Amino acid sequence: VGTSLRLRRDPPTRRPSSAAAMYQPIGEKKPSNKWTNMGLVSSVVANVALGAAICYVSFSAPAPLEAGLAMRTAPVSAPVVVAPRSSMRNFAFNNMRNSMRANAEGSLGLKGYIPYPDTTGASLTPLPSIEAKSPFSDELKATAAAIVAPGKGILACDESTKTIGKRLEQIGVPNEEKYRQQWRELLFRTPNMNEGISSAILYEETLYQNAADGTPFVDIMKSINVIPGIKVDTGVRDTFMDGETITEGLEGLGERAKKYYEQGARFAKWRAVLRIDPNGAPSMEAIEGNARSLAHYGKICQMNGLVPIIEPEVLMDGPHGIEVQAWVTEKVQAATMKALSDVNIEWEGMLLKPNMILPGTDSGKTASPEEVAKYTVEGLKRTLPSAVPGITFLSGGQSEEEATRNLNAMNKLYPDAPWALSFSFGRALQASVLKAWDGKEENIESAQKLFYALATVNGQASLGKFEGEHPATTGSLYEKNYVY
Repeated sequence: VGTSLRLRRDPPTRRPSSAAAMYQPIGEKKPSNKWTNMGLVSSVVANVALGAAICYVSFSAPAPLEAGLAMRTAPVSAPVVVAPRSSMRNFAFNNMRNSMRANAEGSLGLKGYIPYPDTTGASLTPLPSIEAKSPFSDELKATAAAIVAPGKGILACDESTKTIGKRLEQIGVPNEEKYRQQWRELLFRTPNMNEGISSAILYEETLYQNAADGTPFVDIMKSINVIPGIKVDTGVRDTFMDGETITEGLEGLGERAKKYYEQGARFAKWRAVLRIDPNGAPSMEAIEGNARSLAHYGKICQMNGLVPIIEPEVLMDGPHGIEVQAWVTEKVQAATMKALSDVNIEWEGMLLKPNMILPGTDSGKTASPEEVAKYTVEGLKRTLPSAVPGITFLSGGQSEEEATRNLNAMNKLYPDAPWALSFSFGRALQASVLKAWDGKEENIESAQKLFYALATVNGQASLGKFEGEHPATTGSLYEKNYVY
């Protein structure tokens, strides 16, 4: 065509800046755009349009310079998109899949914080505006730093009533409130437990529960400088492909967070669950949907005084190797960080609770603590901002000893990591203790000594200083498709 020709192009219209227009629900699609999803039609239209434009501009005057300065425009030229040869053959299937996917995305109903770009190029989505920090900003930073204080970690005792009932059933104890209360009091009143435990995640029942003598559990924890936290998600529901889930609990979260803060909670936890399987899970929709839910939750908590613990867990179920687990986990973490950035999260006032990188449980393979440490920390270095004060790893069904040794290896191999490498263990701190207690009052003291020992070795592991024998008395704690 030659350099003397200039393509004339009207700039795309700018999307209105109102909140309703700027923030779109996931998967919202206008009926007029339905054909843009079809690769074959798009490529044909693109090529015909390009040819027509080349002919047309020979007889057209160039657009005034000022027209392009008034607003941001899409690129003047773009590479020609060529549809794959299989597009016609898969046309009907892809159209049906896209329709189902849009419906699944739309069912999430997420609106408010995160801009949803118009990927067709018809208009441009503005960045979120600069927002004022949380009124609790300084407190959030101080709380987050205290949770990952050197040599300390989190006791995760936020099991739902149903899940703790399964634990109690293993030792022949009924799932009744008085027994749930006895079990949690055993933990909270363990002498010197605060030497290795900085904080504890509670279920709502426990946050409002009292010890046998009438002392609120929250007051017992505060008296030994253990920070109370609260699980705020309400569980998962199925969506997308078979077995994939989205975590719920956003409705009314602001009001609940305010109430939890008034009760004494200073941090919160929300667990998103993703899985790997040969059929294609996790889908990008599941990753994106859960990332956005985590971001909404995180922002709401920070605005109400609670440090959000962001937990995007990739289950270790499946026959895949450690490389696949690392690859998927990195993609999940990257999407989560992007979503958090979009809501203007205060990085210094949050914590991450990820899975360690292990081979799939059905792969028949094992990994040394050094391998686990390498895959886990290297992936985090590629995704997690250094402004985040700490990482509190979940145990995810590892044995108590395995979780401790893997955490210890991370801190030994990466002593200069930009974040604290700590723990937020549930089963890996409680399984042996529950077995030692056995629901009997005469066993409380010995069970508490074991809990103290487990807290101590994990505190040492968070410094890379654990050596010698491990006090655990149980083996693998793996449960397929674990929920709690």
